[in-house]
Amino acid sequence: MPWVIFLLLVMMSKLPIYDFNSTSQLSDWYIVNDGVMGGLSRGKLEINQEGHAVFSGTVSLENNGGFTSIRYPFSTRDIEDFPYLVLRIKGDGKRYQVRVKPNTSQYYSFVAYVDTRGSWETIKIPLKEMYPVFRGSRLDLPKFDGKKLGEIGILIGNKKAEEFRLEIDALYLESG
Repeated sequence: MPWVIFLLLVMMSKLPIYDFNSTSQLSDWYIVNDGVMGGLSRGKLEINQEGHAVFSGTVSLENNGGFTSIRYPFSTRDIEDFPYLVLRIKGDGKRYQVRVKPNTSQYYSFVAYVDTRGSWETIKIPLKEMYPVFRGSRLDLPKFDGKKLGEIGILIGNKKAEEFRLEIDALYLESG
């Protein structure tokens, strides 16, 4: 009986956002490239043979470009009991921006930067440390309040032309 209680406590300490596997459908995810501003960057999202999502492509600085991103909107969730966003990822040694919104209609995002190492890692981001940004500029507004969540995204835009590849195993919230 103690194991059942332990397992319930472990399960209650995590709130899944997206757990990728070989049958994952990516139709709920979408890509936003800098083409919205005339840029030529190209990103794509696919599932590899191991069942991980792979966000990859090329960032171009031509025509005022310089970024590509993936976004996952979902029904707004109450998340006050889950102050941490956790990513299980394998990067390429590049810096990525993790973005969240309390709802999809909000024009700006709250961001945190993640520097990847080229190996699998679990990264834990305190949601209340994420700060507001719009079109690359930090806004003079409060940091994320951590009460509701309705969209998560990952963006690469390091002010240089580069190829990139980020594998994603899972995204979830954690209570502590």
